[in-house]
Amino acid sequence: MKRWYLLYCKRGEQARAKMHLENQGLECYYPELEVEKILRGKRQSVKEPLFPSYVFVYFDYEQGPSFTTVRSTRGVTDFIRFGAHPKEVGSELIVELKSLERSQSECDTGELPQKGESIRVTGGQFAGIEAIFQESDGEARSIMLVNLINKQVPVSIDNKDLDI
Repeated sequence: MKRWYLLYCKRGEQARAKMHLENQGLECYYPELEVEKILRGKRQSVKEPLFPSYVFVYFDYEQGPSFTTVRSTRGVTDFIRFGAHPKEVGSELIVELKSLERSQSECDTGELPQKGESIRVTGGQFAGIEAIFQESDGEARSIMLVNLINKQVPVSIDNKDLDI
């Protein structure tokens, strides 16, 4: 009977391990999230692993391949174990992770206002002030223009402190 197991991979070699495991006919799951990062001065969307250095693998060790064969796959360090035997991972966890990954990819950034839109700041040091939305500053903050002494000054404010 096929079961899910968790593999620990060499640092930065999860994709290689996944490729070699799939070449052996095994089903693999390597959850990734798309995050926005500033790389070389430019804002880019990058896929990053949800669990760095870990890959889920689905196979039946009785029908093959064996634990030893999987463990010796290029890029793999070892199974996650409790005692002498690799620990099984519940299939409910994999289903839940896959549904979360799908919902994250379907979700768009339509929650943030448009550039130039006026927003009330509800918390933090600028609570109660009207500010003008400029741009997103990563996942949790936004650049807002705040009127200070008759001059608009760009300020980074937590999104949770904004009345969106």
